[in-house]
Amino acid sequence: MMTIKELKGKEEMLAQLDVMQELYPTLTEETYASLLDGMLPNNAYGQVAVFHDEACIGIAGFWIGTKVWCGKYLEIDNLVVAEEFRSIGAGKKMFDYLSEKAKNEECNMMALDSYTNNFQAHKFFYNEGFGPKGFHFIRILDENGIR
Repeated sequence: MMTIKELKGKEEMLAQLDVMQELYPTLTEETYASLLDGMLPNNAYGQVAVFHDEACIGIAGFWIGTKVWCGKYLEIDNLVVAEEFRSIGAGKKMFDYLSEKAKNEECNMMALDSYTNNFQAHKFFYNEGFGPKGFHFIRILDENGIR
């Protein structure tokens, strides 16, 4: 049976590091803790996790923010499902939870970024009602800081 839970605080998030490492294999506990220290204080960042029995099988980070062009929004960040549990509905469960959260927070839209070569994820995102609105341009200033 799958359940979903919003992770509260740094310690609950750090406890699920092994799932996050499926997306970022070189992510260390020290680096993850430092990143969370920078992300959590403003209360705009959170995580939801899907559990199968007692084991975490998926995580999605999210940001709630406001921009001039769209107003209040929820952005999904670093969605990952453990490989052996993909295609059983864990990703959908997180999307449904976050969609409801965005509505409850009175967001005007949801957004996410996806690497251009991640075709399997793109199919899933299209099926969830997402579509491209524009390009997300980046300029890398420190190659070592990018995962």
